Amino acid sequence: MTKEDEKYYETYFDLFLHSGWKQLVTDLTESLDSYRIEDIADADALKRVQGERAILSRLVNFEVSIKETYDLILEAERAEAV
Repeated sequence: MTKEDEKYYETYFDLFLHSGWKQLVTDLTESLDSYRIEDIADADALKRVQGERAILSRLVNFEVSIKETYDLILEAERAEAV
């Protein structure tokens, strides 16, 4: 992993430790969970809701995604070293 890559991940890991990040994820999760199928009026509304939920899901799961990617890089580097 390059120094730039290390800095990239360290910056995110630092962000994930802040209470503001945890608050944002909590708020986004609540928004994601608030969608009700009964409120979807038509196909256009369904497409909008699907898009909104996809974006919210990506943000809510962003921390896990970053950590998993980092771990995969480290595993690949360890495998190369062997």
